Amino acid sequence: MTRVSGYASLLLLALVALPAFAQPAGTDIFAPDNLMAWCIVPFDTAKRGPQARAEMLARMGIKKLAYDWRAEHIPTFDDEIKALRKHGVTLQAFWFPATLDEEARIILDVLKRNEVQTELWITMNGGDIVCTPAEHASRVADHAEAIRSISEAAAQQGCTIGLYNHGGWFGEPRNQIEIIETLSKEGFDNIGIVYNQHHGHGHIDAFADLLHEMVPYLYAINLNGMERDGDTTGRKILPIGSGSLDEELIGIVRDSGYRGPIGILNHTDGDAEVVLLENLSGLDRVVAKIPEDSTVTR
Repeated sequence: MTRVSGYASLLLLALVALPAFAQPAGTDIFAPDNLMAWCIVPFDTAKRGPQARAEMLARMGIKKLAYDWRAEHIPTFDDEIKALRKHGVTLQAFWFPATLDEEARIILDVLKRNEVQTELWITMNGGDIVCTPAEHASRVADHAEAIRSISEAAAQQGCTIGLYNHGGWFGEPRNQIEIIETLSKEGFDNIGIVYNQHHGHGHIDAFADLLHEMVPYLYAINLNGMERDGDTTGRKILPIGSGSLDEELIGIVRDSGYRGPIGILNHTDGDAEVVLLENLSGLDRVVAKIPEDSTVTR
């Protein structure tokens, strides 16, 4: 069984739930049950509330949500969780501050009283990517110190920490791995990586190597339509299937051995449902073009 192909068909299917794949998500990482919506809360021009958002995801057959938010959404955190549960959508991740501030405590309290165990996605910048060895060592230690307390608080509730690449020194996968391994030596085992293609244009040429190194730590990959230098030419965030490198890069993901969630994002000034459907259609087209016997060379 395959997803309905074609953007027009997908728009029509927005009114009904898409059928589940016969094979488990672990076998086909692009199966509907393994797809995760991201950046569909503050970036949704339709300004959906928790109930409408959960209904939208259920119509589309998307079973996972990574929840991003702004201060205006704090009063509806509990409603969001209840609506997702009602419609069979897993709260896969929750955007989280980089310090245990008041908002962080609010999120932890919400998760605790709703008995939710999820991933807490955090990001930092860390400064310029290029630095001296001494600066690098200092940054690893400083970031490990900052993440340590968050990891401890998350572990008390059975949650994990996802290090989210958003540019800068901290956005380099190898630096994140070094931070994770530093904390792993101290017994912290609930920290991984969330990799975003739309923040990884500088990684295109080394993507296969980097992904190979990330796989043991990888919690999620958020896909994007990818063009070389797209982040500097006004083509940073594109629908999947509209980038000239999509077939190559998504083929690398498929063949990498990674079997976790695949994120599709809105992150535009558009209606979240329309943009998600466009990405679903594009993903279908790209996956259909990848040769079955393709292999990744590093």
